[in-house]
Amino acid sequence: METAPGPRMNATFVTLARNSDVWEVARSIRQVEDRFNKRYHYDWVFLNDKPFDDEFKKVTSSLISGKTHYGIIPEEHWSFPDHIDLDKAKAVREDMAKKKIIYGDSISYRHMCRFESGFFYRQELMLNYDYYWRVEPSVEYFCDIHYDPFRFMHENNKKYSFVLSLYEYAETIPTLWDSTKKFMREHPEHIVEDNSMKFLSDDGGETYNKCHFWSNFEVGSLNWLRSKAYGDFFETLDQDGGFFYERWGDAPVHSIAAGLLLKKDEVHFFNDIAYYHVPFTHCPTGEETRQELRCHCNPKNNFDWKGYSCTSRYFDLNNLDKPDGWEKQT
Repeated sequence: METAPGPRMNATFVTLARNSDVWEVARSIRQVEDRFNKRYHYDWVFLNDKPFDDEFKKVTSSLISGKTHYGIIPEEHWSFPDHIDLDKAKAVREDMAKKKIIYGDSISYRHMCRFESGFFYRQELMLNYDYYWRVEPSVEYFCDIHYDPFRFMHENNKKYSFVLSLYEYAETIPTLWDSTKKFMREHPEHIVEDNSMKFLSDDGGETYNKCHFWSNFEVGSLNWLRSKAYGDFFETLDQDGGFFYERWGDAPVHSIAAGLLLKKDEVHFFNDIAYYHVPFTHCPTGEETRQELRCHCNPKNNFDWKGYSCTSRYFDLNNLDKPDGWEKQT
């Protein structure tokens, strides 16, 4: 396969994984390499709170056409901060377990959400890059990607992107919007004009409608995440303790930040990047697009225009024309 022409961005794929995830990660790598990276040879950063073993390194490096880097997360980025009341946090987990809330009793899931919200972009290996593309174990890419999404983001001044959006479980974030409103009061200088508040709220910011971009796929600007605005936002949330006293996910955190701190035209929807992460599929709307990109997804599985998706809201907010054939997928 020939190498694609044109400049490369200062960018990397990034995957948070454990050694036991090696074969699920291998599957994801093959998807990304076969559909895109074998022609572009971008680097890949792997992060883990434990050292990666030789098998993980051998398997992953043999599959990737760019350079591979393996980093250990510092303990302070994967532990309870000092201001958290451990007994209170434990009581919350026990209560959520009784209510059968997904990952409600998991400590490691909470560390992961806090890490992805506030620390992955600060890792020593990540400081070498300007853009990232997040890839998780066991995902699928259904279509060829005929251009460089990193370069697209750079040339069109996009800072954040998504392929799936939906409503968050209300039980996991009861006070997240209260903390967000506190941040807005304390830092009005960070709230940009022409933002995406209407994606997040149906009443001008009084309440949160739970819409968020699903962050297991995202291509974004690391420099934005390392900005004072995003740093102040994360710090406000972290001090309030909701990552442990509730179960705040990194998806609503990233989404609220993108919705308030970025202009709406700095957020991009990649219709042509087809993607699956259990249980949702983004299969490009438009038969011509699917054929041109040699897609193997079933358009009937496309989640974009279903009632639980927020993608229609994004299109309405930005006055975008929906792709041909969207009505058949509602």
